[in-house]
Amino acid sequence: MSELRLNPLTGRWVTIATERATRPDEFPATRLAVEADPGRPCPFCPGHEEDTPPALETYGGDERWRVRVVPNRYPAFSGEEPLSVVNLGPLFRRADASGIHEVLVLTPDHDAAFADLPDEQIALVMAATRDRLSAHAAAPQVRYSQAIVNYGREAGASLRHPHGQLLGIPFVPGEVADEEAGFRRFGTTCALCSLIEAETDAGHRVVHADDHAMVVCPFWSGVPYEMLVVPRAHGGHLREADDATLTGVGVAVRDALASLRAKAGDLAYNVVFHTLPHHHESRYHWHVHIVPRVASVVGFEQGTGVLIDIVAPEAAAELLAY
Repeated sequence: MSELRLNPLTGRWVTIATERATRPDEFPATRLAVEADPGRPCPFCPGHEEDTPPALETYGGDERWRVRVVPNRYPAFSGEEPLSVVNLGPLFRRADASGIHEVLVLTPDHDAAFADLPDEQIALVMAATRDRLSAHAAAPQVRYSQAIVNYGREAGASLRHPHGQLLGIPFVPGEVADEEAGFRRFGTTCALCSLIEAETDAGHRVVHADDHAMVVCPFWSGVPYEMLVVPRAHGGHLREADDATLTGVGVAVRDALASLRAKAGDLAYNVVFHTLPHHHESRYHWHVHIVPRVASVVGFEQGTGVLIDIVAPEAAAELLAY
């Protein structure tokens, strides 16, 4: 029988329906090709730096960069004006999409993936993310910053070269606002600190645990093989995390993605960093969502917002544990 489970961070129900996993051809065997013309020069590769706007930050040796941050050539958010809403009638409101949109080039290696990066490269990637989120916090038009890594066309990637997106936006998005409300509903303790304790006791949804982070297939997983990476050190703002925590969380994400590839296939995925909005202070605990793109969102999910997961998180964790 299918089962409903409540996500305490968002207050939304998900459905665990493992019987539907018997449908043929449930998951794609291979990812779609990312680039329509793979013969075109890659703008993120060394030697093609002139194909991007000038770098905002570079990390690594003097002779060759190892991580690079550049403005997105086609920004979804740009401009320095704070959010200003214009009423065009009782039903219509608009505002300029001011903000910041940057590309975080994870490595000079065109053929690598996040799952392939060595520890020292992970440390640079996480430090760059922290530095740029700190810069966003100082921009008066930015209220929230979203860091993401898209892998595969199904997940939204348009270039194969490993890279992420850093978006500073002039409002707090609903997903994060819902999570903030979920932490408030939990009361005087932290929901994710409590999750670490509860999943340590339960054991059967833990993919990995070490001194810096825990990786779980959450009880309320909405998609097959979804994972949640939680820092052991409590903190609301990613940009305030110390070096050891940042690197430890980045390594946990890397290893979780490597396990996903080795045990479930070379699947498309999104890595989504959730952090407290700038200038907010609460009991929020920053964390990372790993969302494989293995199932289509169809009419029921679109119409209700209720996700259906056909792989129980307990089974997913057993497969992915490392």
